Amino acid sequence: MPQKSIRQALNEALRQEMRRDPRIIVIGEDVAGGAATEGQRDAYGGVLGVTKGLIGEFGEERVIDTPITESAIMGAAAGAAVTGLRPVAELMFSDFLGVCFDQIFNQAAKFRYMFGGKAKTPMVIRTMVGAGRSAAAQHSQSPYAIFTAVPGLKCVVPSNAYDAKGLLIQAIRDDDPVIFCEHKLMYDLRAEVPDEPYAIPFGEANIVRDGDDVTIVAFARMVHYAGDEAETLAR
Repeated sequence: MPQKSIRQALNEALRQEMRRDPRIIVIGEDVAGGAATEGQRDAYGGVLGVTKGLIGEFGEERVIDTPITESAIMGAAAGAAVTGLRPVAELMFSDFLGVCFDQIFNQAAKFRYMFGGKAKTPMVIRTMVGAGRSAAAQHSQSPYAIFTAVPGLKCVVPSNAYDAKGLLIQAIRDDDPVIFCEHKLMYDLRAEVPDEPYAIPFGEANIVRDGDDVTIVAFARMVHYAGDEAETLAR
């Protein structure tokens, strides 16, 4: 089985799902291009390259660069979702959700309830979390607790490349809004990832290491730290 980074796994998930379903679109700042790129096919693709190459395969109608206005990105994604599309919206940093929280908290996450279950909002919000890369105070938060407290919003935080691909595919296929959190220091972590598409169901814990003495629950980057500590305690 090939080794792939989290960045590659996410790109593969987006590409395979967009081939499968023409209703899927990708929107966000620089998702189609990026500064100092010579052309669309060579464009970097988002702040850390996750959407690289999508514009060349799927075109400008499905991979859409937006202005730097997070409230408009979220509003457009929510509107597209309730009218038949399945948008994947990229917000560079989770901190920026503070300026567009109404579109998520009171709109996208509530449409199903407000319309008696008749409305669906199949949208994914991809965003970065965590400190590192000298990103400073307004680009280094991990507001998971806020996201998980919003009724109608699902929060997903992968810890490895295999999970990243399968969980993103599941998120895209979900009929409710999902916020997909990617730790900014984990994009280059590699793991065995199948070439074919696969979905990992939400709500099922992955047992990384069996034991009888203590249970450690972790997610994202802390899974790796917890695994290291488990090895230490086992000695």
